[in-house]
Amino acid sequence: MRVLVLGINYSPEETGIAPFNTGRCEYLAGRGHEVRMCTGLPYYPAWRIRDEYRGHLFTREAVNGVTVLRSYLYVPRRVTAARRILHEASFVLSASLRALLGPRPDVLFVVSPPLGLALPAVLLSRVWRVPYVFHVTDLQPDSALDLGMLPPGPLARALYGLERLGYRRAALVSTLNEVMRRRIVTKGIPDDKVMLLSDWADPALFSVPVQGGGGAFRRAFGLGSRFLVVHAGNMGVKQGLDTVLGAAEQSRDDADLVYLLVGDGAMRGSLEGRAAALGLSNVRFIPLQPRTMFRELLAAADVCLVTQQRTVADIVFPSKVLTLLAAGRPVVASVSPESEVARVVREGGAGLVVPPEDPRALREAVETFRRDAAARQASGESGRAYARQHWDHERILFEMEARLRRLVGSDARVSTLSPEPDRVR
Repeated sequence: MRVLVLGINYSPEETGIAPFNTGRCEYLAGRGHEVRMCTGLPYYPAWRIRDEYRGHLFTREAVNGVTVLRSYLYVPRRVTAARRILHEASFVLSASLRALLGPRPDVLFVVSPPLGLALPAVLLSRVWRVPYVFHVTDLQPDSALDLGMLPPGPLARALYGLERLGYRRAALVSTLNEVMRRRIVTKGIPDDKVMLLSDWADPALFSVPVQGGGGAFRRAFGLGSRFLVVHAGNMGVKQGLDTVLGAAEQSRDDADLVYLLVGDGAMRGSLEGRAAALGLSNVRFIPLQPRTMFRELLAAADVCLVTQQRTVADIVFPSKVLTLLAAGRPVVASVSPESEVARVVREGGAGLVVPPEDPRALREAVETFRRDAAARQASGESGRAYARQHWDHERILFEMEARLRRLVGSDARVSTLSPEPDRVR
């Protein structure tokens, strides 16, 4: 089976959708399929193209059996709604041209955002007479309106029109959880056309100690035995991380408590500025950590945070939830009580759910866990068991492959041999 994947993020990016795009491609390649990935030059989450790719319009690599075709994209230094639209449009244009100049696949797999990839999906599907899967990881028009990033009007109507086009012309629409799936169905898409295709938990995280680990990370960053509250991942608008700074401000005189914000994103600069203006010595910002040290970071964390703005409920499901539960971390989720994140944390017994944008409630939940090591242990173990049950990567990827094969037909044969890893520039 010849599979062409379109998606803006891919390895070596280590957060967001990139690990899952990479995992899907490499799984299919390992099963003997011919996989090409049309993606952008790596820039996320720092919003800066990596040095080794700067100055390139296009690159071609062979990585672990996958042909990775990278295309130029505009990356703004400061992210605004208008600049994000230009950023996504530049990738849609360059990736469309790159894909069109390549050989005909048997099936297209298109990852949204960016929603604009609906256009090349429809075009390429018609030109080549092949089906496409439209994989939705964020209900982008809903997100933009709910977060106040986009006012109602002509542009919003255009985005919803583009969304309808992408969904209706797709042979199959997939998304991350049942709440998002139902929301897509309410947009007029047949129920049997919308499937679940969740992200998965990194198997390596199941070996992270639930308690008592992370000494190397604590020593490297001079954290000693202080109680460590960690938010790791993208620092964007949806995360509502001002809530964390508000909680830290209420605990500013507690020398044994540290709030650690790990990663990068469009809001990091303003968050650092606010923390400095408030004189919050109990808040530290550090860059995204390499894979090995990231596991040490998770082991060192006494409590991990998932925060979202009040308006973010069923429009997105952050992959960090899978990471934290697999790593056995007790979670404080400052999210809408009706959200999928809240449901998972409660159902999995993985931690405490508090109202979004409520610094006092967040601080009190942290203090509840701080006083009760047994509760932290129990939440970590329960969340890990839930992750094993629901987010097994082999099962999820096998089901994805099976659906693609059914779309293509019986001629898509699967090899039991995995190609040897390689990499060329």
